[in-house]
Amino acid sequence: MSQSGNPAVEAIDRQILELLAKDGRMSYTDLGRATGLSTSAVHQRVKRLEQRGLILGYGATVNYAEIGVPLTALISIRPIDPSQPDDCPDRLEGLPEIESCWSVAGEESYVLKVRTTTPAELELLLGRIRSAANVSTRTTIVLSTYYENRPVGH
Repeated sequence: MSQSGNPAVEAIDRQILELLAKDGRMSYTDLGRATGLSTSAVHQRVKRLEQRGLILGYGATVNYAEIGVPLTALISIRPIDPSQPDDCPDRLEGLPEIESCWSVAGEESYVLKVRTTTPAELELLLGRIRSAANVSTRTTIVLSTYYENRPVGH
């Protein structure tokens, strides 16, 4: 068993995962050509990878600036009162500007990735985060993104 609790991933399944990580819309026929498997064999393997939890979903890479949320920021948070229950993810789940929430080691407890329209909107969001979760924040604004969501191993 691997550390995640799943049996070891076969080389052909790993290849399928890598191909889908690069292009989640790749057809079963194209996956078959790339792996040397029949279309039906690839389909069965992909379904099995989904059932095992190795494929969690499929998504699009979105141009956020073009849809009106050009400002990306990383917000590190830590509780003001560490003796209180650690329920920040639950308290912040309803804020749609938060794209990701990671539990981290270090001085902060969590890092949030957020997207907003303007610095003024980010400032309002920071107030809502502080209020909702009773936390202090440290914010880093992203100036440029050279790459993001790259497949592992590349």
